[in-house]
Amino acid sequence: MPKKFYLISLLIACSLSSLPQTVSAQALIPHTLQLNAANLEKLGLSLAQEAAQLAQFQQIDLALPRARMASQLAPKNDKVWLLLGSLNLQNKKFDAATSAFKTAQALNPNNPDVFFALGSTNFQQGNYQESVANYLTGLKLKPNDPEGLFDLGNTYYVSGNLLEAVNQFSKAVTEDKKFWPAINNIGLIKYEQGKVSEAIAQWQSAIKLEKQAAEPLLALGVALYTHGERQTGIAMGEAALKIDQRYGDLNFLKENLWGEHLLSDTKKFLELPALKNRLQQSEENSTSNPPSIR
Repeated sequence: MPKKFYLISLLIACSLSSLPQTVSAQALIPHTLQLNAANLEKLGLSLAQEAAQLAQFQQIDLALPRARMASQLAPKNDKVWLLLGSLNLQNKKFDAATSAFKTAQALNPNNPDVFFALGSTNFQQGNYQESVANYLTGLKLKPNDPEGLFDLGNTYYVSGNLLEAVNQFSKAVTEDKKFWPAINNIGLIKYEQGKVSEAIAQWQSAIKLEKQAAEPLLALGVALYTHGERQTGIAMGEAALKIDQRYGDLNFLKENLWGEHLLSDTKKFLELPALKNRLQQSEENSTSNPPSIR
């Protein structure tokens, strides 16, 4: 039985079980539980809100069942399907994510967030041409969206179109002067092109906007150390790893689109005793003080 109808049956069963017992001499009075479409949709939207809140705390396994039920109770709400797709995408369930996004698209062809979500899905699967097309469509519906421009820039970057990647990152910064991730990624490209001074300038600008951003801080530390400013570079590297120890993992850096030249220099940088000690301290602190779940 479909879950939607199972829920209705369960509610009816609970209602019937709460009725007073009738004596045998009495005629049964029919009782019908009024469950209309509006009430079911309201329940679905409430479940979707719960799922979204759980997702904020990375409780994806708890959020997914609620989102699935919400999509059955409010099947005509494109935002519910978008939520369901996003949760599946976080779990790397690409087919399920795409199916949910396509349903959302059919319900609301003019929702740019659906196309951005499809772009992310194709990006993560390595379908860069499709991803570019998705982002371009989304940007037609929502022109000059900084995050859409940034994601499009990333897609151009990994597909080797560095010029267009820089163009999109620059547009994102034009729309949002404080959008430091786009500035950071321009630095990544400049470093791979051998334009070290330009890369350094980009990372310095990113750090001015967000002093607690570990990524540009580490990249700047690597660049300065590699090109002569050793003590300053080490200090920046230690500060970056203190903020976020994940940046001490080369695989994590590669996932964040660090290029081969920067990765090679970073590998040597992280082998320095000072950086090894800082990373070890960060790991020990993380083990002794696990994050609380609220």
